[in-house]
Amino acid sequence: MIISRNNEKVKELKKLKADKKFAFLDNPKVIKEAICAGFDLKYLLINCETKANNAEKFDFNAQNCEIIELNDSTFKLFADTCNSQGLIGVVENVGKTLNKPNTNFLVLDNLQDPGNVGTLLRTALGANFLDVYMVDCVSLTNDKLIRSSMGAAFKLNVYECSKIDFLAFQKQSLKNFDIYVGHMQGENVFNVKVEKQFGIVLGNEGNGVSKEMFEIANKKISIPMANNLESLNVGVAGAILMYELNKNNI
Repeated sequence: MIISRNNEKVKELKKLKADKKFAFLDNPKVIKEAICAGFDLKYLLINCETKANNAEKFDFNAQNCEIIELNDSTFKLFADTCNSQGLIGVVENVGKTLNKPNTNFLVLDNLQDPGNVGTLLRTALGANFLDVYMVDCVSLTNDKLIRSSMGAAFKLNVYECSKIDFLAFQKQSLKNFDIYVGHMQGENVFNVKVEKQFGIVLGNEGNGVSKEMFEIANKKISIPMANNLESLNVGVAGAILMYELNKNNI
């Protein structure tokens, strides 16, 4: 059992926690979902000072990961919740190669608020948008994003990429899909008739959709708003657009 915060393994884990490729998951159900989604389980951290923390209890296939036993104070360096179940899975996001969507899809353009992105992923799962392209967004391994997505982050086909890579992919693989983008003078979303498989672009919280993304969209839509309101939170707007445009496929 490791009891020192100065232990070399603890120092290594601290570096991984700061690395955007890794997520520290302290919910056994979410750990399993991450593994099923293709994330690699590298370490299992066990709090040896609580009695409910036998790794065997959680039924993981841990053959390819290292099990590290920690005392309570050292374990808490890596726990992000107050009521941890005493086990943390350190998983690596190996990333996915960009592929054509199998369903209607979502494009997140430079969204940086992990709560907004997590909410949108959760909504996308409920609205049957199973393919999501996160373009220059907050990392998928962000703790707040994972919690706010309620596991949806690991149940969707989520692709993280740069804008340059996405635009090249769109030109080659998405050119036959309709792409909707919000615009004040766009067609009222409640009057839109969907004709084929499509995607929705949602833009940065402060700056909106970028010029490059706006230019690839061929459908401009708007959400009617009363009382001179000009905009909605991106999570709310995204939910309205997804459910309305995909109402016949849920």
